[in-house]
Amino acid sequence: MLRLENSPPPVSSEDWCVVFAGRSLVSDPRAAEPCLISRRTVRLMGWEPQREQFLGFWKDQPCYAVQIDRGVEIDPVTYTTGHLMQILGRVDDALFAVAGRASQLLTWRKEHSFCGACATPMEFNAGENAMHCASCDSNVYPRINPAIITLVHRGEEVLLGRGPKFPPGMFSTLAGFVEAGESAEQTLRREVAEEVGVQVSNIEYFGSQSWPFPSQLMLGFFAQYTSGDVVCHDEEIVEAQWFHWSDLPRVPPRQSISGALIADWRERVQSN
Repeated sequence: MLRLENSPPPVSSEDWCVVFAGRSLVSDPRAAEPCLISRRTVRLMGWEPQREQFLGFWKDQPCYAVQIDRGVEIDPVTYTTGHLMQILGRVDDALFAVAGRASQLLTWRKEHSFCGACATPMEFNAGENAMHCASCDSNVYPRINPAIITLVHRGEEVLLGRGPKFPPGMFSTLAGFVEAGESAEQTLRREVAEEVGVQVSNIEYFGSQSWPFPSQLMLGFFAQYTSGDVVCHDEEIVEAQWFHWSDLPRVPPRQSISGALIADWRERVQSN
């Protein structure tokens, strides 16, 4: 697991780097930890960092997020480039969290290059882990967006939906962002009603997961179906169905909180 610290040690060729070419993660598929590349290798490859952020310590070695120009030539024989989602389920959860943190912080640094209050260029303050504006003395900290994700169930059936950008045949649990002034439970009831038109009760907290697409904290719940017919909100859910636990469609991997919710519910039903 990554040990978080704000103040980086002196730079070393032994540092680990999570490298992004633009928004694409650079990985070495032959390595035991594919998304960790040594700083020595970054230098040997001639990859000039455009943006860099200290992440903490991975197995007692300093670890950095490094962004290089997306136009840099990368040897396709040695390295692969692609969306961060491509390593979900292919590396352990702790390493995926490191890559996710790297992606979130690089995005945050890029989006806050200028002060939102006075438009002055901002500088990174390592001690505060914040982007600082010297002109108006404001600090901007990494932003986390809370969202709920819920598995709606009735007896031996579960309600799953498909978003417009899902792969063919893929279904998942329902999710939505927490609005200002809402509790997570209020968000859950509202989102389920808006997305699929049903009412729920007996809300049970399951767990949480950092979801770096780009910077969510997913709060997972179970909720029991109470009433209503399934009517999809076309812009967010293009299809929703009830599925029996013994005949589930293609669902997200268990490494995602959606997949974990589905797997946990299925095990509960089977054991009863």
